[in-house]
Amino acid sequence: MTATEFTPHASIVGGILIGVAAVLLMAFTGRIAGVSGFVSRLLPPYADDQTIVRVMFVAGLVAAAPLYTFFTGAGVAHAVTVNAALLIAGGLLVGFGSVTGSGCTSGHGVCGIARLSARSLAATATFMSTAFVTVFILRHVSGG
Repeated sequence: MTATEFTPHASIVGGILIGVAAVLLMAFTGRIAGVSGFVSRLLPPYADDQTIVRVMFVAGLVAAAPLYTFFTGAGVAHAVTVNAALLIAGGLLVGFGSVTGSGCTSGHGVCGIARLSARSLAATATFMSTAFVTVFILRHVSGG
């Protein structure tokens, strides 16, 4: 089993940055910071005046890890399976869940809960419960 080191200072700073970014996005564009919504509207037929905002939002997501490494000198530790079937299945499940739940973890979990949205509270409870059960099964039942 792989243990993940808890980093309270980095977690607090990261949480503050996510919160500030979500508030600024809402204040200046009226949009909720939901990653699935931004990414899905980058391609046609969504041609409106928000395209540059979406591109900048997604570019910020992509640039975050290299910027972290640049400013701290520490690499970002991550592990991704090389099993193509798992990657495809995971991507399809995440996409299906985002469409079915009318949003993703960032839109519901960060912005929706902050707005006390009942739908977002239910969605967040659902995906967090599913995540807990999945991790338990993978780490403790299947021995992975």
